[in-house]
Amino acid sequence: MTAQEPLTIRLNAADNVVTAKTTLAPDTAVPGEGVSTARQIPVGHKICTRRIDAGDAVRKYNQIIGFATETVEPGDHVHTHNVAVRQFQRDYEFTQGAQATAMVPEAERATFRGIQRPDGRVATRNYIGVLSSVNCSATVCRYIADTFKGDGLKEFPNVDGVVAITHGTGCGMAGKGLGWDLLQATMAGYARHPNFAGILVVGLGCEVNQVDTMAANHEWSADDMFQMMTIQDTGGTRATIQAGVERIRHMLPRANDVQRTPLPASHIRLALQCGGSDAYSGMTANPALGAAVDRLVRHGGTATLAETPEIYGAEHLLTRRAVSEEIGEKLIKHVRWWEDYTEQHGAELNNNPSPGNQAGGLTTILEKSLGAVAKGGTTNLVDVYQYAEAIRAQGFTFMNTPGYDVVSVTGMVAGGANVVCFTTGRGSVFGCKPAPSIKLATNSPMYERMSEDMDVNCGQVLDGTKSIDAMGEEVFDTILRVVSGEESKSEAAGLGDLEFVPWQIGALL
Repeated sequence: MTAQEPLTIRLNAADNVVTAKTTLAPDTAVPGEGVSTARQIPVGHKICTRRIDAGDAVRKYNQIIGFATETVEPGDHVHTHNVAVRQFQRDYEFTQGAQATAMVPEAERATFRGIQRPDGRVATRNYIGVLSSVNCSATVCRYIADTFKGDGLKEFPNVDGVVAITHGTGCGMAGKGLGWDLLQATMAGYARHPNFAGILVVGLGCEVNQVDTMAANHEWSADDMFQMMTIQDTGGTRATIQAGVERIRHMLPRANDVQRTPLPASHIRLALQCGGSDAYSGMTANPALGAAVDRLVRHGGTATLAETPEIYGAEHLLTRRAVSEEIGEKLIKHVRWWEDYTEQHGAELNNNPSPGNQAGGLTTILEKSLGAVAKGGTTNLVDVYQYAEAIRAQGFTFMNTPGYDVVSVTGMVAGGANVVCFTTGRGSVFGCKPAPSIKLATNSPMYERMSEDMDVNCGQVLDGTKSIDAMGEEVFDTILRVVSGEESKSEAAGLGDLEFVPWQIGALL
């Protein structure tokens, strides 16, 4: 690092901490802050710039990220050893920050090359899905799908693949209640997803999650491109695999009979996710993605933020942007549910981030949350959804999901997301068939180390070579290319077959 480059990042003049851009040795003077480091400060970690008395708030982004557990002197390392989370009052200020969105004139809006289904739904990929009703039929589903790997689809170049959508539940569970409702919503969402040209649902036959019950509840009707079968009725493993393969072969000519055409960006439904976060997530990749979201919304598209436990402590920034108090209250209702849910299970919603997050410099869930909400940009919050609920509004929305990446994205894809943007600082690898997943790296060293997995290097912001807005433009352009058919890095690596993980709630019986 040259002498001209700053050693730290200050996010707001009111903050009492700054973030190290590189590992700093003891007694290093911090330019512009009037302090010197009291000890070695790891890259991405925080340095106190003003005395913080025990019990006083630690501020970053001009927001509270925790409270000092002891007096912290200027130059001290600020982290888990001297910061903790405690309850404090937050003013939700419902709708106070909502304002009219400056929409791009319709004639000037972006387009992409998508696939329009006969019923008007728009796809970004063209798969056939083999969907298991229960874990007991998962292996059969995989054998059916595996038949079409390699040269299995060489005669059908417009089909992106045959993918097994399998999971670890479907039986040993109550046939009613929230856990049941969420599973049903997830299954229904994948069955209707526009990125599937055809669906084959495979059950065992004796499970709680019966195929014929789903068909009745979701008004599924069998046709050439939507088939249902059970292993017990079909005659066992071998017979079901053989019959399933034949049904897929029957679907392939019609699935292949598609072409991409120019379509407005209003058909893009973007899922927003972060995982393996570091201290730079809230400074580079997340706000850059937020800038891309603002562009998408102004072009008529939809973006969905999720992970309720990971917006905890920053939910007031979203309620201020709600278009109505009712929408804001829907979000807070989910936050309150999580508070009760975690208490029932002997956990705390305001727990610290993961060990990897902490190693990267994140100290509290509040700090992580404040960075995470940046993915949602600045436009109005137009609606809030339960897990896997169909996302119908256009604009910036929120879905109630856990923070666990695969479960969260499963819910958003079930809700209709046809592309995913996933920010990461530590280096998460993730795919999510049938929706393409785009990886945004928060820092250049990780991007260069994991270039085969990362699509966009948002570390350029940290390096000083691009502004947040310019980075957002690059992310938006990448989204348009990928939804038009360009392969993302996770797709090139073959990821996405094992990331269907519905949210499981309730007793395992």
